Amino acid sequence: MAAQKGNTVNTANASGARVDAEQQDQEQKQQEQKQERQKQKQEQTPRPPHLFKRFIQYYKPHKKLFALDMLAALFIAAIGMVYPVVTNRMLNDLIPERKYRAVVVAGIIVLTLYLIRMLLRYFVQYYGHMIGVGMQEQMRSDLFAHLQKLPFRFFDDHETGKIMSRLTSDLFDVSELAHHGPENLFISGIMIIGSFVYLSTINIVLTLIIFVCAPILAVVAGICRKKMRDAFAERRKTTAMINASIESSVTGIRVTKAFNNAEAEQAKFEDSNSQFREACRKSYRAMAIFHSSTSFITDAFNVVILIAGGLFLYGGKITFGDYSTFIVSVNLFISPITTLIGFMEQYQNGVTGFARFLEIMDVPPEADDPEAIDLETVRGEIRFDHVSFRYEGNSDVLNDVSFSVARGQKLALVGPSGGGKTTICHLIPAFYELTEGTISIDGVDIRKLKKASLRDAVGIVQQDVFLFGGTIRDNILYGRPGATEEEMIEAAKRARIHDFVAGLEHGYDSEIGERGVKLSGGQKQRISIARVFLKNPAILILDEATSALDTTTEILIQDALDELCQGRTTIVVAHRLSTVKTADEIAVVSGGSIIERGTHAELMALENGIYKELYTLQFRGN
Repeated sequence: MAAQKGNTVNTANASGARVDAEQQDQEQKQQEQKQERQKQKQEQTPRPPHLFKRFIQYYKPHKKLFALDMLAALFIAAIGMVYPVVTNRMLNDLIPERKYRAVVVAGIIVLTLYLIRMLLRYFVQYYGHMIGVGMQEQMRSDLFAHLQKLPFRFFDDHETGKIMSRLTSDLFDVSELAHHGPENLFISGIMIIGSFVYLSTINIVLTLIIFVCAPILAVVAGICRKKMRDAFAERRKTTAMINASIESSVTGIRVTKAFNNAEAEQAKFEDSNSQFREACRKSYRAMAIFHSSTSFITDAFNVVILIAGGLFLYGGKITFGDYSTFIVSVNLFISPITTLIGFMEQYQNGVTGFARFLEIMDVPPEADDPEAIDLETVRGEIRFDHVSFRYEGNSDVLNDVSFSVARGQKLALVGPSGGGKTTICHLIPAFYELTEGTISIDGVDIRKLKKASLRDAVGIVQQDVFLFGGTIRDNILYGRPGATEEEMIEAAKRARIHDFVAGLEHGYDSEIGERGVKLSGGQKQRISIARVFLKNPAILILDEATSALDTTTEILIQDALDELCQGRTTIVVAHRLSTVKTADEIAVVSGGSIIERGTHAELMALENGIYKELYTLQFRGN
């Protein structure tokens, strides 16, 4: 007999005061959730020591090559100290004493050392960059692997183009920092310390005068660095926005052309582009202030040396040879300072990119219960027990839903759009965590099952078929990559697609284009069905699998689906009620609740039933 069930929240007779109170409670709850998310986000924001520690870990696989790179950098810095030392010796000894042979020998030695430095620089440039590339590769691999483990909620909230920017441009800047960061800091540190020691041997007072000016440079650089950091972070965000805009527009180009909305798409892109331009303006302004200010201070060092050295020479506190050497050698100090100044831009880019990398890496992945078990020998019995579900920050999508599907039976879900039918389908393979209630497979709570084994038992055919770029073979074998050629062809035959594929010039090796653009809707749908045939799951979900097809194609595909359903527990979501008349049970889902249940005949026998009304309206023309 028909079972009519009303699970909607009864608020029709509630008093106005109670409604207001419930609304206030809901708003307060949503505000608390928002504050909690902000708190979690703040906690996840990597602090410098934490960021540095995690960054260093990526050097471990390259530690031997990195050590050689730093050793080469040490020799480069040491050779850089040779020229002023030789200059001082020539001016104070060799030239005054007319030791011309020694002058030539010294010149040859310096030239030989510069040749060695050339080879060392080649090593540092090539292998140093390869260290950065290797680290970038590992980070990208880690990030991609982590993305595969993230829950559906993450992808609901993040655009594809923005995720792509984390995988590409952000990590490129991180790799540049990985190479140039240690090298610049190491060489510059050695040069600054070495120059202080060497210049002190010439004239300690004049040396101290120069080094006293260094704190001024540090203060200016520190003030400007914060503005650069904020500006570069903003530029990163706008770059991601442009990537997202391009990805969306290119993917939907056919829709754009069909509706002749190129101007609207251009306007949306220009909005993102102008935001990027403004962010670049701010970042380059901050960078210009930084470089011009620090360059002025380093230029001032030369003026200080010129004046102070001239006074020292006039007072007889330094010889002309030492003064000339000091003028030449002061670049030993100014050059690494200039290098560090130029490095700040690269540092900001790399640190910002790594922080954005960690933002995703710190998102908790899907995790199995510690005591989760594998789903073995699947019978396919499904039970929903008082299930409620809401998306983050939204009201309930499902409210106290209960039903069961016996092994091998077919349950059809019908009703108005937005009622919760697709959400029910997404909860069975645990794409989302339940808000309340329990879903069980063969009597076991799905939260106690390993997600991999649960999803192995479930096959899904959707209205919006997604095919990967590549060949027909690649996409069918996606159902079971280790399947044999004979098994793949058998699956294609059962999906009614083999004859079409056999008629193609390259057969199963035919390229289908991005998302299968070279195929018709029916051909794509049959490939997706062949994929599920190959997977051979115990539980089958058909989510509007034929609603977008013409009648002739639908009949052809429906035959394949009927065969696919045989012996499997099946849940069918459909708007065309003619396709669900033979279901073992039909459930009408509306407003997040099941309001009617029964067979086609039982539901049609109900007076003023929702299903009967929908069926009558759909077939009123007949």
